Amino acid sequence: MPVGGAVAALAVACTVAPVAQAGAATADADVTAADINPAAGTFTTAPEDGLTVQGAADGTPAGAVQWYKNHLGSTAWQHYCEKAAENAYGTTGVWASANAHWNGASPKHTSGTPPLGAFVYWNISAYGHVGIADGHGGIYATSIGGKIGHASSVNYFNNYRGWTPGAVPRH
Repeated sequence: MPVGGAVAALAVACTVAPVAQAGAATADADVTAADINPAAGTFTTAPEDGLTVQGAADGTPAGAVQWYKNHLGSTAWQHYCEKAAENAYGTTGVWASANAHWNGASPKHTSGTPPLGAFVYWNISAYGHVGIADGHGGIYATSIGGKIGHASSVNYFNNYRGWTPGAVPRH
């Protein structure tokens, strides 16, 4: 069975939730159809059934990408993109939102192709949005077709901010 195929951009919702206390999160803001740029490239998702989750999230950029690949098609992290990005590196509860992550992480890059496993950020929704770079100009993130998916360009979402190096998130 194929893992996924190109599909038309859909109106999707993803909230990056602030952390009320360590590990606890609430959802308030949405990524809307206006935040998506379907002309920027293609994206793929996989059906939720039939996926086998293998070991990943080992704290390396390759492990983070593998985590997203293992979760292609999942809706379990919708509204929790920062949590997904942190889980991909084997941790959780470090940053309250994608905006907090962007503001606190360094060094920041606003040009160039993000390397494998780099965190990529967008200034959309009240809490921002974050995903992981595939190393070839594309990204893995939540809210791609309403699920964890892959887009061929960092410009899949509007208002691209830039990227920070891939590493286990820390304050």
